[in-house]
Amino acid sequence: MEVRCTALPEVKIITPRRIGDARGYFCESWNAARMAAAGLDLAFVQDNESLSPATGTLRGLHCQAPPFAQAKLVRVTRGAILDVAVDVRRGSPSFGRWVSAEISAENGAQILVPRGFLHGFVTRAPDTQVVYKVDNPYDAASDMGVLWNDADLGIDWGIAPEAVILSEKDRDLPAFRAWVSPFDVEAQP
Repeated sequence: MEVRCTALPEVKIITPRRIGDARGYFCESWNAARMAAAGLDLAFVQDNESLSPATGTLRGLHCQAPPFAQAKLVRVTRGAILDVAVDVRRGSPSFGRWVSAEISAENGAQILVPRGFLHGFVTRAPDTQVVYKVDNPYDAASDMGVLWNDADLGIDWGIAPEAVILSEKDRDLPAFRAWVSPFDVEAQP
C-alpha cells in the first residue's frame, strides 16, 4: 500500500497494491494494522456509498461539526471523480487552501480527508459510484458546508459552472467568508 502526502500534508493519497491475474485483481482497500504502522490510526465506524448517474454531479463542500467531525477515506468503485479537500482549521497556516485529486476505479487511488477539512467531489464519468469510510457516524444537526464555487476559495473543479448538477441543499450553502469554522488546528487529533 502506497501512502503519499498532498500539498496539504494532512490529506493523503492511499493507493492499495493490486495483485492481478487472468481473472482480474485483488486488493486490500484498508488494513488497520498497516495504516497504523504508517501513522494513520483510524477506527472507521460507517461505510457510505453514492451513485451519480450524470457526469458533472457535484457533492459538497461538506463537513460535520465537532463532536461529530469525520475523517473520510474515499474511493471510487465505478467511474471517476475530482475530489477536493479544503483546510478549515482556524489557526492553520493552510487555512482556506485546497487540494484536489483524480480518484477513479481505474487508478485505484483513495483520498484520506481528515477532520477539520471540507470535502466535495465532482463526477468525471457517468454512473460513478463512490464508497467512503468515516470515523464518526452521521449527525444531521452537525452537518454543514460551504458553497462549492466560492470566489474566495477559487477551487478549480475542471468543469464549466453551468454544467454542474447540484442538490438544492448544496446550492444554498453559505459563502466561505460568511461561514464560521467550528475547527481549531490545536483541537484536531
